[in-house]
Amino acid sequence: MDFRTDRQRVEGLGSAHEGVGHWWSQRITSIALVPLTLLFIFPFARHLGQDYAAVRAAYANPFNAIVALLLIVTVFLHLWQGLQVVIEDYVQGKPARTALLLANTLFCWAMGLVGVFAVARIVFAG
Repeated sequence: MDFRTDRQRVEGLGSAHEGVGHWWSQRITSIALVPLTLLFIFPFARHLGQDYAAVRAAYANPFNAIVALLLIVTVFLHLWQGLQVVIEDYVQGKPARTALLLANTLFCWAMGLVGVFAVARIVFAG
């Protein structure tokens, strides 16, 4: 028994043509966030309350900088995908949905780039 419309059958649309990749990507980013968060939090917590120079020196370390970059990129990719699903599922009306999807994309890209720029500035500022 096929629950797709005639148009969906002709165009090849239906389940498993886009959603599975998105679902897997969401799961992979959530799994990756567990070790990345732990690897980020321990050096961060160790330097909490220290002066600016000590924290900057800690994140000038290539390992800490790479972990911070990976965490930032993964967090905003995961956020973008999660908000996209929520918007697509719960926002009624195509104009509102389109505007919110665009705002979601712009926000996640902008904040991700700000985070990457901040870490790069720490690493390359000497």
